[in-house]
Amino acid sequence: MTGGYLKGRIRREDIISAAAVVYGEAGYHGSSLREIAKRVGISHAGLLYYFPTKEALLAAVLERRDAEDSEREQLTVPPGLEVLRHFVALAEHNVRHPGIVDLYSRLAAEAVAPDHPAHEYFEEHYRQARESVIGSFRLLATTGELREGVDPDFAALTFIALMDGLQVQWLTTPADVDLVGSLRFYLRTLLAVPLDPED
Repeated sequence: MTGGYLKGRIRREDIISAAAVVYGEAGYHGSSLREIAKRVGISHAGLLYYFPTKEALLAAVLERRDAEDSEREQLTVPPGLEVLRHFVALAEHNVRHPGIVDLYSRLAAEAVAPDHPAHEYFEEHYRQARESVIGSFRLLATTGELREGVDPDFAALTFIALMDGLQVQWLTTPADVDLVGSLRFYLRTLLAVPLDPED
């Protein structure tokens, strides 16, 4: 029983990994469950046993990405400078893993359509990201660590938009775009204190 369960979990993870690659190559709408099954080396029916719909598989791919990012970068830390540092660390990680950034950027663009199966995911994803950064900027404003005159809500909205926009530019012309350096520059223009202890 245990061996079968473990085998099933491994197969499920293999399917999610293959789906991430295929979505990154062809986008969500340009991909098929048959192609993903072929990459894993199983039948279409075998894939449907684990993921009965294309939407269910997409949700699993996105959930895995969020879980990995959250665990690695501890994005759920209390608001403040540490949250901003973790977002910069996430950008540093993304620069080393362009494939997942490409997948995320493609899906985010496709998902602006309200009928896209990932639309609600991205709505919630952006809401959580904004709330985390808004909470941090508001706290920094009350402690005098945010420059006078900076609106915490607009600063947070701009930071999230900048991060995603920079990722698209970086994917297009990586040699011309310093994704991490640009984020650090933006944050330093807002802060009345150093972003990092070594600054």
